[in-house]
Amino acid sequence: MTDVTNDDAIQRLERPDGETIAFKSVSGDGPTVIWIGGFRSDMEGTKALALDAVARDRGWAYVRYDHFAHGQSSGDWRQATIGRWREDAIALIDSLKGPVVLVGSSMGGWVALLAALARPEAIAGLVLVNPAQDFTEALMWPGLADHERQAILRDGETVVVEEGLGSYVLTRAMFEEAKTWLLLGAPVRIAAPVHILQGRADDVVPWGHSIQLVERLAGGDVRLDLIEGGDHRLSTPADLDRLVAAVEALRSA
Repeated sequence: MTDVTNDDAIQRLERPDGETIAFKSVSGDGPTVIWIGGFRSDMEGTKALALDAVARDRGWAYVRYDHFAHGQSSGDWRQATIGRWREDAIALIDSLKGPVVLVGSSMGGWVALLAALARPEAIAGLVLVNPAQDFTEALMWPGLADHERQAILRDGETVVVEEGLGSYVLTRAMFEEAKTWLLLGAPVRIAAPVHILQGRADDVVPWGHSIQLVERLAGGDVRLDLIEGGDHRLSTPADLDRLVAAVEALRSA
């Protein structure tokens, strides 16, 4: 990992295959808070930046990063998989000293859960924002048009256009590889406390999806906040205050 003294500079975690994960860090005390973003999002989003500002103000240790093939990280999008994103999150955890609090948004919630299962000794807590565990199987595949599913099965990929995410490729390899990491079919044993923030008006990850996760979580305290009127972004000032309070509570536990 590059030694950079300027907290606002891009740092890079080198991976064994030569790819690099771009991240930014804030020096501070206590468990390191790690922001894990969503599908096709980056570390410059509203929630990631809000936590960055609070980290600087309150003296938190904080890291935000871009997934493989996202933002300023390297990587071929067609090679991106849940397993790869999991491995990179674990590598980032391993590169840090001391315990971490994982804050996962949407797909980042799935990655956070997988990383917590892989490194239980490092996890001080998880804050999950509209977590999208198993989304490839439970949410994305059923939501595709029939001709898109047929193209993926026939050609190995298709191009989709989605409001807010633009045009991008979905590969059969991503869907098939993701089956390895599905969580909702068995108990999810995480001893660290888990705090879930879920918008009741989320039209991307329905609130019932978080109920399924709560039913599977075992081994530690679980708190679920169902936020009336909350959408998938959960980025209003009140939402951000709620997120900061949840992270602060787990940092101080």
